[in-house]
Amino acid sequence: MYSIWAVATNTIKQAIRLKIAAIFIVLLIVLLPIMGFTATGDGTIKGKLQTFVSYGLSLATLLLCLLTIITSVFSVTSDIQQKQIYTVLTKPIRRFQLLLGKLIGVILLDIMLLTLFAAIIYTITIYMPRFSRVTDDELTRLNNEFFTARASLTPAEPDVSQEVLDTYKQLEKGGLLGELFLNLSRDEIITQLTSQKKLEKRAAAVGQELLWEFHNVRPADQNENLFIRFKYDVSVNPPDLQVYSQWLAGDYRQVKYGTKIETPIYSFERKDVIRTSREIQIPADAVAQDGYLAIGFINVPLNDTVVIFPLEDGLEVLYKADTFTANFVRANLLILARLIFLASLGILASTFLSFPVAILLCLVFFFTASFSGFVLESFDFLSEGLSGVYSYTLKPIIGFLPQFDKFSPTKFLIPGRLLSWSTIAQVAAPMACIKAPLLLLLGLLIFSYREIAKVIV
Repeated sequence: MYSIWAVATNTIKQAIRLKIAAIFIVLLIVLLPIMGFTATGDGTIKGKLQTFVSYGLSLATLLLCLLTIITSVFSVTSDIQQKQIYTVLTKPIRRFQLLLGKLIGVILLDIMLLTLFAAIIYTITIYMPRFSRVTDDELTRLNNEFFTARASLTPAEPDVSQEVLDTYKQLEKGGLLGELFLNLSRDEIITQLTSQKKLEKRAAAVGQELLWEFHNVRPADQNENLFIRFKYDVSVNPPDLQVYSQWLAGDYRQVKYGTKIETPIYSFERKDVIRTSREIQIPADAVAQDGYLAIGFINVPLNDTVVIFPLEDGLEVLYKADTFTANFVRANLLILARLIFLASLGILASTFLSFPVAILLCLVFFFTASFSGFVLESFDFLSEGLSGVYSYTLKPIIGFLPQFDKFSPTKFLIPGRLLSWSTIAQVAAPMACIKAPLLLLLGLLIFSYREIAKVIV
């Protein structure tokens, strides 16, 4: 253990002496406060904070990822190139101890730098409203929409499978499939019909009511308000592009079954712009003791159009489930898991490649993981004619890569969404505890059989 720790401390000292490491550290220390004072966003204090956290955390993550790749690769390849490894391996230290010490050193450096930069970003974010002329209404909005960690509940999707099959049979019997769905397979037609039927369930004609029921709504604080986040679409655009509506929120079972009224039912009359996300604030006591909440929408006769709630972001219930601080800590744990993976990848590449080639390989993996959604869609499209070859070659490699873009910390922090521990366990744990150790084991296997020096007689 002493040998591993000695290699780790030496790796940290070696990394600190790197000029590029010093440049990255100074850049972040200087740029983060400047970004905090110069960020404007949409002109509001909320927009300013969102812009700063988004760009500040993204910049810190990018530079730390690049520094991790460079440091992990350089720590091994420089020892081999400068022949310093000869003096190390002649001592009572085994090769796996050397690589493990290098990895621990890089990870410890990442933890220190990530803690430093996260503390800077967090401090600026918390104190920025105090140095701005913020009204009480703006401060309340900040606490409700930014300095929070809100859980999201979306309506359960209705089962429309039987309706879809009936519609498909009717169209097939009437000979209309070819006219309505040109050059589409049966599965593609079923998929389109399913989306149409689900959208019909979320469309309200004039005078019609829609009702959504949610269960297990558990606000962290019963004194905190809940929010209905919605976005309209319409069949015909109103003259002023706005829709009149009446909303109901509460325990609808009291009305449905005529039971004793125990929780209030709140009513809201509104006028909102179409195709724009809006929020309605409702008191937490609208939720029943068993966590039940019903949301009702009425397309009032003042309108002259069908109102549609899109499937993806048409409606959701948001409630405070944790604090901004706890959410920020979990976001940084997600970043740390990314750095551990890249450090292991750098150690692996340095065991059999030269410094420039290893850096190039790591950068290819890093940017592929950063645009994983686009890459996966592209390869799935290109592999239609080579399904067998693709399934046993590129697909396992691409599937092994983490999806940095899909689980970006800013996607949770900017809208004030909850980054739960279950998400951390689902994303960060496999990345840091399964994939990273596998890369390290592969690197140890390669390095154990690598010929460091050749004996010439």
